[in-house]
Amino acid sequence: MKQLIGKKLGMTQVYTADNVLVPVTVIEAGPCSVVQVKTQESDGYNAYQIGFGAKKEKRTSKAAKGHFGKAGVVPTRLLKEVRTKEAPGHNSGDELTVSIFEGDAKVDIIGVTKGKGFQGVMKRYDFQGQPASHGHMMHRRPGSIGMRQFPGHVQPGKKMPGHMGDVRRTVQNLEVVRIVPEKNLILVKGSVPGANGTSVIVRGSVKKRKSA
Repeated sequence: MKQLIGKKLGMTQVYTADNVLVPVTVIEAGPCSVVQVKTQESDGYNAYQIGFGAKKEKRTSKAAKGHFGKAGVVPTRLLKEVRTKEAPGHNSGDELTVSIFEGDAKVDIIGVTKGKGFQGVMKRYDFQGQPASHGHMMHRRPGSIGMRQFPGHVQPGKKMPGHMGDVRRTVQNLEVVRIVPEKNLILVKGSVPGANGTSVIVRGSVKKRKSA
């Protein structure tokens, strides 16, 4: 499983080799240092831990300094463990760059969506709303939510006002339009969850979309 931690920089548009203008999201993916390698013999499962984003040593705890120092890498702000079926082919201290996605046509992007705060049902669930005429007092309210005497309560899962956004989401099978290794950039066709500057995870596509 190929994975990198990155940062969403924003959206733009580029021309493909066929002279077609496509919208793309620019992601700074890596470089990520391999901080720890876990194997079936030592830890009971196969995985490797990667770090992204430099962190000042004075802001790093003693335990974390020892963890990073054992691998011979500088402290990082973000850490992620990547599980593998077989023993990892990396060693502690290795550096992974965006070049690992060379030749991949599709990738999956994992991010956290923008937070919208507390919202009503019209914005949160796209309800139509009720009459907006004079005299009506239920313009943007959900309407009846209860039941009759039986069962006499609101059913679990009822769509109601509440917190919207700020949840983890995965966008699958995004087309890789361009990779810029010298700047650690990967350009994917389409949008990616989250605001500009937020961290994302770029991984090789898990589900291969069937061709029509």
